[in-house]
Formats: sequence, structure tokens, C-alpha cells
Amino acid sequence: MPEHAEDQPVELERRIAIERAIAALLDACGLDRRHKDFTSTPSRVARVWSQEFLSGFAMDPAKILGDPVEGEGESALVVVRGIPFHGLCPHHLLPYTGTATVAYLPAAKLAGFGRLGDLVACFTRRLTLQERACNDVVDALVEHLGARGAGCVMRGRHTCLSIPDNKHGAEVMTSSVRGELSSRTDLQAQLFA
Repeated sequence: MPEHAEDQPVELERRIAIERAIAALLDACGLDRRHKDFTSTPSRVARVWSQEFLSGFAMDPAKILGDPVEGEGESALVVVRGIPFHGLCPHHLLPYTGTATVAYLPAAKLAGFGRLGDLVACFTRRLTLQERACNDVVDALVEHLGARGAGCVMRGRHTCLSIPDNKHGAEVMTSSVRGELSSRTDLQAQLFA
């Protein structure tokens, strides 16, 4: 969510528009919005969408990675596993959840471990594909942190895959590597372990 006061009226306007759209959707489905199950649905959906599925658009990867520890020199591969994420499929508007592994080969800057989790949230809390989010995380590490190489592996369960044809156990794995991780199988082995 935007933190600046000037962004709040835009955010409020957007939430009101989402509420109206959800009310129209309920009406289009022939549901009685006066029923106790639906009276708060438009505001609940608008809140969840704003906070959980659209907030990544307001996050800036340059700011997330903008306060690195400098001067530590080159280091071995940094790997953080089990970073939870959730997103919303842009094709079906259905959620997906999973975990990410993020790795980078530092040059002169180190990012805090929590920043890597924030970076994953930045690119998954959007209407986006898991594949694109995976690429975006890696590109941001190279561009904004100056990493010599970077990689990301995401494992997710997608509602748009599990609901049709009852594929509830299906898991989607995406990966992306850049820089030295592209050519060094020893580093890739650490990422995919």
C-alpha cells in the first residue's frame, strides 16, 4: 500500500471503484447483496485486493534494495529459501501461493535477507504470471544491487490449474538465472538444491 499522504486519496478512490465492481459482479451473478453473507463482500474484496494482490505495484525494487551493506567485498553465493509468496493470475483472476528461493552472487553490495523477501512480495503481489515474477526478481538483483549473478526458483500452487479437471496436487516450478549463475553449474546446484 502506498505510504505517502498524497497517494491515499488515489488508493481510497481505487478501493471504492473495486467495491462498486464487486457489487456489480454479485448483481450480475443474480445474488441478493442484502443477504447477510454478501452485505460486506464488496468492501472485504476491495481490502484484500488492495492489500494482498495489488500492493506490489506501489513497491519500488530500487527502494527495496536501495540501502545495501557496502564494502563487504565479493562473497560466496547468498541463498534464502522458503520465502512465502502469493499472487493473482492475470488470466483468470484466481490466486496462487507458494515459496521462493532467491540467490545472488554479490559484487560490492549485500542486501539484508528480509529485503529479498520484500523483493519477492513486490513482484508477486500484482496481477502477474509466476514466470514473470521470477524473472523480475532476478533482474532487480542484477540491476539495483549490482549482483554478478542472480537466480530465483518459485514453486506454486495455482487455483486456475487446480480447479479445472480436479488437478489439486499440481505444482508449478519456475526458475530464472542471470549473470554468472547462467554458466556456473556449481552455483545452479546450490540454487536448485
